[in-house]
Amino acid sequence: MSAHANPPAVSGLRSLQPVWAVLLGTSVVLSLAMGLRQSLGLFMPPITRGIGITVTDFTTAIAVQNLVWGLLQPLAGAWAARLGYRPLMLAGAALYAAALLLLASAQGLLAVVLGAGVMVGAALACTGSALTLSVATRVVPPASRSLVLGMVSAAGSLGAMIAAPLGQSLSAGFGWRWGVLAFAALALLMLPAAWVAGRADAVPLPAAAAGSTDNASALQAVRQALRKRPFVVMSLAYFVCGMQLVFITTHLPTYLDICGLDPMLSAQALGMIGGFNVLGSLFFGWAGGRWNKQLLLGCMYVVRSIVLAAYFMALPTPTATLVFAGIMGFLWMGVAPLVSGSVAEMFGLRWQAMIQGVAFFSHQMGSFAGAFGGGVLYDWLGNYGLAWRVGVGLGLAAGAVQIMVAVSGWGQPPRSGQLVPA
Repeated sequence: MSAHANPPAVSGLRSLQPVWAVLLGTSVVLSLAMGLRQSLGLFMPPITRGIGITVTDFTTAIAVQNLVWGLLQPLAGAWAARLGYRPLMLAGAALYAAALLLLASAQGLLAVVLGAGVMVGAALACTGSALTLSVATRVVPPASRSLVLGMVSAAGSLGAMIAAPLGQSLSAGFGWRWGVLAFAALALLMLPAAWVAGRADAVPLPAAAAGSTDNASALQAVRQALRKRPFVVMSLAYFVCGMQLVFITTHLPTYLDICGLDPMLSAQALGMIGGFNVLGSLFFGWAGGRWNKQLLLGCMYVVRSIVLAAYFMALPTPTATLVFAGIMGFLWMGVAPLVSGSVAEMFGLRWQAMIQGVAFFSHQMGSFAGAFGGGVLYDWLGNYGLAWRVGVGLGLAAGAVQIMVAVSGWGQPPRSGQLVPA
């Protein structure tokens, strides 16, 4: 080897230099979209007290948000394939800001459901992980794909570290409406980022590989995906992922409030989740390029469920809460590069956002159950005991099935370095 030869990792990163602007814009869109969404639970205690609605009312809005997001995500993916990513992401960013302005002016349940629910849900379908990670996949070579997806997901995790402390500080000092207005201002920053990320529309699709859906119609692509067993299992397990995560982001602030802990601890916990999201996304993006993505997903669901049970079985303390948030953060958005990479490998790039949206619909049905079901069980029982037990049980079951799929050998052909055949 020449003394001046570059290591493969350095060469791979240099090959990405022409698309760094697209990746940066994509990361900013994802970071703000997810960070704002994950931090809305901070406003549940002051909003419910301030405008006279119940916890169930607020969680209904969050449940509607997840339902709308899930229903529209496959459509947004199909529109992106036809219209381009830029128009969809710009529209989503503008709608996000409008939704938060409506929520800041809310005087009753209707505005909360429309703003935090319907409008934010529709905006996320155009700015969330399905579209943004599809943009990242489009502009990088396959050899760098898993690592880059992890990097974008990691950058996308930073939003909560900014949004949560900012929203909590303004809410505590000036009232919750000022906190929501600050969120609306952050949402406007997605507009220039979406414009830059939209340069991916000019990148041509690679030649269709064997087994891809690139030459199929949208309906044919969906049918092909639903006939592939690993995709179906991954999508069903994704339901539990959404249920657990949205239960935490929506109900952890109220749980800590009930336990008499400092309200700022909620913001610190969400910020901790965002910080460890970065590490987890980078790790699972790297690991997904080396080992079986289905196996990694299954292990992630099992460990996440064990950590969830351990936290809620004991009395919460500030230290335990931050440790819990750190571990959950590490296991949080690492799912995204694994699912995105699996879809790209199984079905190609043309319909990736749409097919990923089909899987994400299942995730959002779980998110609906985590937000709404958690609120109903809390209002019914006066505690979260049954809610977290259901989440843990289903998480362990989903993880076990996902691992069985990996061990069985269903999925992609094996590559060197994999733990088991994929």
